Amino acid sequence: MSEFAGRVAVVTGSSSGIGEQTARRLSSLGAKVVVNSSSSVESGNAVADSLPGDSIYVQADISDQAQGQALLDQTISEFGQLDYLINNAGWTTVVPHKKLDELTDEIFQKTFDVNVFGTWWLTKAAIPLLRESDDPSVVTMTSIAGVRPVGSSMAYSMAKASLNHMTKLLAKSYGPIRFNAVAPGLVATPWTEDWDAQHAAVAKAASIGRSATPDDCAEAVLALLRNSYTTGQIMVVDGGLTL
Repeated sequence: MSEFAGRVAVVTGSSSGIGEQTARRLSSLGAKVVVNSSSSVESGNAVADSLPGDSIYVQADISDQAQGQALLDQTISEFGQLDYLINNAGWTTVVPHKKLDELTDEIFQKTFDVNVFGTWWLTKAAIPLLRESDDPSVVTMTSIAGVRPVGSSMAYSMAKASLNHMTKLLAKSYGPIRFNAVAPGLVATPWTEDWDAQHAAVAKAASIGRSATPDDCAEAVLALLRNSYTTGQIMVVDGGLTL
């Protein structure tokens, strides 16, 4: 299919999970895709090599401004344009909310460095490139932890809330670029594969009766890319869990 033919998409954090599936769906629909990860080089190259359309892999840690800029520079060098930025890269570690002393300054700082500062720097640097597109769009992967007091740690929840608000602020001021976010609940990814108790709890509580899949999240990204009159929205993808 060629729905996104002629479009170039950067998908950060796309060596596995939600990012990988988003890259695969975009490529299958005709987009040229830049696969990215901060450290999983072998996996990232494997994903890029397996995509059906034109693609490259670029290693870059978005929490480092220079590396984020290099990611965009290599995108332009290879494909000459940028139409879609999918901010999927993130980092977290589990810290129970009631154990505040375990939320160290180092954990707090890294959570914000990757999730907030890195996403902000990359998005800001991408805006001049996106202005050259006739269909510019940014979709940021956040979390229901950004809209409800839940999540793997307080720092993670605060970071995702920041990204949700960032999405609305940019949408208000930087049209016609569209800025939207996808806020999943628990997703069955390699990172959560041993979270049996959490997946069971979600299956019991959510209206749909299961955790999300990476494809559920990728399809939400595609829906926001397709709708040329939607901006500033946070699409919750949680199977009814927050109801």
